[in-house]
Amino acid sequence: MPQSIITDRASDSTLAPLAAASPTSDDLLYRKVSWHVIPFLFVCYVVSFLDRINIGFAQLQMKHDLGFSDAMYGLGAAVFYVGYVICEVPSNLLLARFGARSTFMRIMLLWGIASTCMMFVHTPTHFYALRFLLGVFEAGFFPGIVLYLTYWFPPHRRAAVFSIFFAGVAVAGVLGGLISGWIMRDMGGVMGLEGWRWMFAIEGLPAVLLGLMAVFWLVDGPEQARWLSDAEKAHLIAQRDGEITNTNTGKHATAHSSHSSRSFGAALRNPRVYLFAFIYFSLTCASLTLNFWMPLMIRDFGVHDVLAISLYTVIPNAVGAVGLMLIARRSDRRGERRWHFAACTIGGGIALSLLTLHLASFAAMMAILSLAAVLIFAALPIFWAVPPAWLTGKAAAAGIALISSIGITSGIVSPWAIGLIKTHTGSMDNALYVLTALLVASGVALLIGVPAAQKAR
Repeated sequence: MPQSIITDRASDSTLAPLAAASPTSDDLLYRKVSWHVIPFLFVCYVVSFLDRINIGFAQLQMKHDLGFSDAMYGLGAAVFYVGYVICEVPSNLLLARFGARSTFMRIMLLWGIASTCMMFVHTPTHFYALRFLLGVFEAGFFPGIVLYLTYWFPPHRRAAVFSIFFAGVAVAGVLGGLISGWIMRDMGGVMGLEGWRWMFAIEGLPAVLLGLMAVFWLVDGPEQARWLSDAEKAHLIAQRDGEITNTNTGKHATAHSSHSSRSFGAALRNPRVYLFAFIYFSLTCASLTLNFWMPLMIRDFGVHDVLAISLYTVIPNAVGAVGLMLIARRSDRRGERRWHFAACTIGGGIALSLLTLHLASFAAMMAILSLAAVLIFAALPIFWAVPPAWLTGKAAAAGIALISSIGITSGIVSPWAIGLIKTHTGSMDNALYVLTALLVASGVALLIGVPAAQKAR
């Protein structure tokens, strides 16, 4: 190839600041960018994740009302990811081609409609079909955010930025605990509908509204940002394009390389993409277990009131949100990813294994669950700060989406497998042991697969 699209190493000159810009002015510029770009996308991500995981709360009533088993529920949770995996890479390539505004609008409008329609589920077929469509429509949203943020932020700032969005996962858990429990308990019977049906109806509508707002709020990149001066635009673009260095030739490629048609093929041939995909698969197996099964775990701790279970889920999610931001910022500050990630995954695996002790103390079990949430959630932004440093040009669109698509197949395997294990054994212990092994393996894989010289620049 005349120019490597996915590099074998990230350049040491990845983010050398422009000579004209002092550290103070640089910080002020990125603070300005953050306030214009992050809040809206953060709200969108919280809503998207709430719509993805609210069946975790719905199952407390829905399985009984519709006669679903744990295995049927697990399969329904998994079907979402079938559609998600199929459409994720095409969606991210469409973002690179048509821009963020139209792509995010399409995604949010369609997933909002599908999520709202979950209120009409009566049979397993309805359940599986709508979960599949929800995955199809939401596909590309998360890798799209990762790609979009690389247009604005250089690698040495990304773990902190990504941590905000992964805190959104925890915030969605907090809001889900507060809002979903209240809706299911107090809206049950209104207009003859069960509480879980009202939950889907009420929580699906914000995505539709945000989709309409995206057209007016977002821009496709720094070039279109009217709130930036020409000098600020030039500085952001120079830092963005400066990270795309060919280590074989020493030449720079622009962020919008003409080799985009080859980017997907290059991603398929790059072994490091599959290493990252395995790491992400292992990590998301554990994080999705917390997202989907936390209410049931807390019920197994001895709490049976629906609202009380929902409120207790706030604790590990809130602790996880604060903890992941602190750990990710420390990773940025130290310029180190590998050992931070390994400490989080191995520590998180140990915490999950401790849940199998089934201690009599409710407080102790909640503390262990909260520790697992902090470490597993914190590993996510640290991980996602690594792959973009190894991708160049439009290969970022294909590479990031491919890593996410392969890795998120965990969403197909994990909920379904855990549902089967719980149905046949009456316990999640065996599943927790497997998750512990996967988390430890992911930490070791990053330590071995990413050279120690690779810094968080």
